[in-house]
Parts: sequence; structure tokens; C-alpha cells
Amino acid sequence: MLLDTGRVLTDDDAPEEKIRKLKTRIDARKAGVDERNSLYGGDRPLKFASPEFSEQAGGLFEGFSDNWCKTVPDTLRERLEVTAFEGEDGTTDAEAMRAWKRTRARVDVNLAILDALVVARSHALVWNPSGEQSDITFIPAGEAVVDYAPGTRNLRRSGLRIWSDGSYEFATLFTRAYGGLPPMVYRRQRTLNAGEWGPRTVGLRRSEQVDFVNPMGNEIPLVEIANRSRLHGDPESELDAVAPLQDGINTLWAHLFTAADFAALPQRVVMGMDKPTRDIKDPDTGDIIDVEDIPLGRYSKDRLLWLSKNGAQIGQFTAADLKAYLEVISQAVRHIAAQTRTPPQYLLGEMANIAADALEAAESGLVAKASDKQTYFGEDLLEVMRLEALAAGQPARALSLSMGRTVWRDPQYRSVAQYADALTKYKAIGVPDEALWRMIPGVTEEQVTEWIRMRDAQAQAAAEAASAALSAFGPKDGTDEDEGPEDEEEAA
Repeated sequence: MLLDTGRVLTDDDAPEEKIRKLKTRIDARKAGVDERNSLYGGDRPLKFASPEFSEQAGGLFEGFSDNWCKTVPDTLRERLEVTAFEGEDGTTDAEAMRAWKRTRARVDVNLAILDALVVARSHALVWNPSGEQSDITFIPAGEAVVDYAPGTRNLRRSGLRIWSDGSYEFATLFTRAYGGLPPMVYRRQRTLNAGEWGPRTVGLRRSEQVDFVNPMGNEIPLVEIANRSRLHGDPESELDAVAPLQDGINTLWAHLFTAADFAALPQRVVMGMDKPTRDIKDPDTGDIIDVEDIPLGRYSKDRLLWLSKNGAQIGQFTAADLKAYLEVISQAVRHIAAQTRTPPQYLLGEMANIAADALEAAESGLVAKASDKQTYFGEDLLEVMRLEALAAGQPARALSLSMGRTVWRDPQYRSVAQYADALTKYKAIGVPDEALWRMIPGVTEEQVTEWIRMRDAQAQAAAEAASAALSAFGPKDGTDEDEGPEDEEEAA
């Protein structure tokens, strides 16, 4: 949602003005992106500490973080694994899967989904630079932005890709047809973080066009992969709810370490006696010229103390109870688990003697959350593959994918025995073998195809063996079935 009207694109804007406005949106998001990346990496300054404590501790706890901001998105991302793309008829699109593997998208998509969970969004660019094979590139939030037509949530009217080589900043702008102009691709450059945008020259051949008509037609080949997008407002990060509790946990650990350093051991005190001192004598005359305190650390080191004054006695301060800190920290971690629907065993490490049903119930929230993410991420990734089909020059396949679906691995972790039992029951009600094989976690479409071939070959071999066995009971070669009766008559 854009509140700054200075960043709203109009049809009258020149390409350079569009780039400037879209780059302003990227820059406006940078602070939030950097903060969430720091949270994920555990780089977080100490907060919620009193000024007195901060002054006393100084930089003692810099670099320390009991980092749950990494565990929460990682746990969710591990349940989001794409296995296939299906067309309108429900069959797996083999061409899409080949492109998915050829472009390394099956690997890089995990990074894109993790970025979306951490910083709220990432992007995918589909292009065909050589005119032969399409390419899929996943881009972080700080290097791309998508602009949607006013009044819509999914109609992309322009997209900007930004990157730098250390000396120059480059921009590629994709636009739809507007104002009588065809859909265009504009390429610009400028000195890094300075100057005005001008036509790109670096890295281009002299015969290569700087601006050209989009070969993909009126399609913006840049797709935003958004996390928890709402009907209004911007996508949200999974870390927004975790950050305040994370800060509190870090501060509690700092207090616990400080208490452990100063008050975890019993402290003894001498009462009814002056502070130990010793005389300072003149080395020449032997006269006492002054008195100095005896360092108390010596008594702690030697573990000896003489009490020479009548009535002197030793008292003791009890050690600080550090369990109070640990209980509050554990409670804060449980709040993180509840608010993010992360199973407690992932955060607390408490898994001793947990029954299978109890473990499944503990993970039900995470499974439901992962299934919800599959719905929205799946639509974005399906759009990526639709664009890939268009880039490959296959509009019919693109149309089929637009009404298909993304197939994900089951987000519920089950044992092999549980899967075998479930598949056996599906088999009993008539589900075909091919469908059952596709339900097995980790089984690829190529494996299913190979199993079908092996099954058919095995069935054919069995049929040939049965045919050979039956032929053994028939007439033998070179025999005449009428010879038997004639011989019998002659014998008679």
C-alpha cells in the first residue's frame, strides 16, 4: 500500500522517472529488510536494559544472542518442498519440471521462500536471453520491485530489476503497453548511488538495442513472492512477532550472566572488625610513615584470614537463585512457540518419551501453517512456471498451467510404517498404484515413470512365461493328430 503519492507511477512518466520512483520504493524498504536480516543472523543490540545496567555492562554482551529468529522461519521452510507442477488436466507437466531442474530453480526456490519468510518478500525473474532456453532467477527483496495496476492485487503493470557491479548501478524496467506504446524493456545505468539514469552502455554490444519491445508480449516477467499478503497493507515477516520476545530473552540472559558472575557463589563478610591494613615503614629509619589497605583478593586466593579483634565474626550472603531467570526465559520461549505455531520440541528440546499421537498433535499448528503457506506461495510459483512456458514459446502449456496447481511434499512428517499403512488402506478402496506411488514422500515423477515401465515389463514377462508354459501342453511339431486312430485300426 503506497501512502507516498510521489512513488505512484503514471502513464505519462518517462522510463527514467519510473525507475526513480520504483527505486525509491526499494530504498524505503531497505531499513526493514536490513533489520530483519540482522534478526535472522542473530545480530541484535541489547534492548530493554536499564541505562545503569547498560553503562555498567558496556559492550560485554555485544555479539551474544539466544537466536530464535533463525529457528522459527527455518522450521517452517523445511516443510515447504515443491515436488511437481500440474496442468489443467491434473497431470504432471514434464516440460515444466525439466525447466525447474535445468535452471536450478528446485534448489534456489528454497532460498527465495526463506527470504520471503524472513523479510516478507522475494522475487523471481523469468527470461529467455538466448532465444533458445528460458531462465528462472530468484532475486532478493532489495534488488527488485513490482508495481501493480491501481485497484488490483495481481495485475502487474511494471517491474524493476536493480543490481550493481561495484562501479555502476544497472536497472532493467519492464512495462506493459500504455499510452499507445507497446510493452517495452528499458535498460539504464548510472554511477553507483549518484547521477541521473541514462541508456546502458556497459556490458552491451554496439549492435545490441538498449530499449526493445518485450518479447513476452504484455507480460511483466517479474513475480513477487509475498509472505502473508493481506487485502490491504504490505506483506509481513515471520519475525515481526518474534523480535520483541527475542530482545527480552537476550536481556534476561545478560542479567543471568551478570548475576552468575557476581552473586552465584556464597559471599562472606567479616563483621565487628576494621578493614585489614598494614604499616608502611621508612626503609632507612624503620619508622611508620603511613598505613595502606591490604588487597582483599589475597585472602580469597590464600583462603586464609586471621581475626585478631575480640568480637569479630564471619557472616554469609546466600547465593543468588538463577532459576528465576531460567523460568522467565523458558516462558518467553513458550510464548514464541505459541505465537508462531512452532512445535515446543523445536525450541525447548523436550522430546523424552513422547507418543506418536502426542507428537503429531504438537506439530498440528505447524502443519496447518505450512499448508496455508503452500496455498499462497504455490500460486506465485505457478505464475513463474506459466511465464516460463510463455518464454519457451508454448502458450498452450502456459494456459494449462494457469489453471493447474503446485504440488508440495506432505508437510506432516510421518514414519515409513505410517505411510505404508495409509497407502495400503488407499489401495483397498481402489486407488491406482500410480497415484499411491506419487503419495510417497521424496518420490519424483521420474521414479514413478520408471516404476510404471518396470511393472509393465514385469507383467509382459509373466505373460510370456505363462504362454510358454501353456504351449507345452499342446501338439508337438511334426506330429499328426489323425495318426493315432489309424494306427489303432491297423493294429486291430
